[in-house]
Amino acid sequence: MDLLNTLVDKGLRRETPTREEALAVLATSDDDLLDVVAAAGKVRRHWFGRRVKLNYLVNLKSGLCPEDCSYCSQRLGSTAGILKYTWLKPDQASEAAAAGLAGGAKRVCLVASGRGPTDRDVDRVSDTIKAIKEQNDGVEVCACLGLLSDGQAERLRAAGADAYNHNLNTSEATYGDITTTHTYADRVDTVHKAHAAGLSACSGLIAGMGERDEDLVDVVFALRELDPDSVPVNFLIPFEGTPLAKEWNLTPQRCMRILAMVRFVCPDVEVRIAGGREVHLRSLQPLALHLANSIFLGDYLTSEGQAGKADLEMIADAGFEVEGADEVTLPEHRAAAVGGGCGSHAAAGGCGTEGEPAGCGSHAGGGVCGTSEASAPAEPRTDLVAVRRRGAGTDLAPNA
Repeated sequence: MDLLNTLVDKGLRRETPTREEALAVLATSDDDLLDVVAAAGKVRRHWFGRRVKLNYLVNLKSGLCPEDCSYCSQRLGSTAGILKYTWLKPDQASEAAAAGLAGGAKRVCLVASGRGPTDRDVDRVSDTIKAIKEQNDGVEVCACLGLLSDGQAERLRAAGADAYNHNLNTSEATYGDITTTHTYADRVDTVHKAHAAGLSACSGLIAGMGERDEDLVDVVFALRELDPDSVPVNFLIPFEGTPLAKEWNLTPQRCMRILAMVRFVCPDVEVRIAGGREVHLRSLQPLALHLANSIFLGDYLTSEGQAGKADLEMIADAGFEVEGADEVTLPEHRAAAVGGGCGSHAAAGGCGTEGEPAGCGSHAGGGVCGTSEASAPAEPRTDLVAVRRRGAGTDLAPNA
């Protein structure tokens, strides 16, 4: 169809689609799904070949968060039966990271619940970063500690952090419906702080929280303006004990269209399938690799993921290959800018734009807006939502 041909041409030129074109991708029918995947797949392969980057999460501190993010099992007031523990020691975190690296991961994401780190917390995480770097040559380390205060990003960078994750999650217009203890602007400010410190910024979204198509497009275009090097796409895991426990708005086909839209808007950035892929993509996970070039290996922060061995088999069976530690993830024009502040991409103003100025990480409409016919609600699959009981914070081996 003309729409897809136009989007492929724009993606290969790093040219931004219009909002109307992005909305049209989300409004395509299931009959057109394979055409959408094929088109977005051309853009993905142009910039990233058939490589899949593996990332591994280490939850440094689980539960007991004072923030009220409605999607989160660690939120204030959550009754979800998740693991709860205070800070892992640097050697414990390094041991947990080693399991993921042995499974093929090249980036370790260090995450801690809470509004944001204290200066003492930054010292603690800095020690952990140094321990991981000393024991593993070439590993990338991304920190995700919440809202940053002045100077904290610089301290993390000095300790050896390569990246900082802080997701926008949803559109500015709907953010207050999801979280009240901090603002959308607070999140944007933290991404700017990461950029200014020379960290590679990682910022993404959560789909499936009852948002409209317009909200999804708004947040992805806002991410484009912030210019992250990686965009994690999370699909809401509706944990019992959280306010969004009954939000089952996603189908595998819907998830595929969302990933395709993100790829078209941000053609040359690392698009990562993050939390919820097993729950919502299910048997379409291998097909989603034609859209995204990055996944998490094994379990997530508080929920179980697919076994690491199954992830590796899925990648191989789909005809892709795991990205090696010696390979550069980003295209040359973006990789050259990282380290000088990844917001300084010379020709590409936003994530995938060219010649435009730009500003760089869970969760009245329903799931589908802008389509010509109403969609039936997705069938709840609570059987697929399982709490993580192994790995970091436990005495059991991780699922890597």
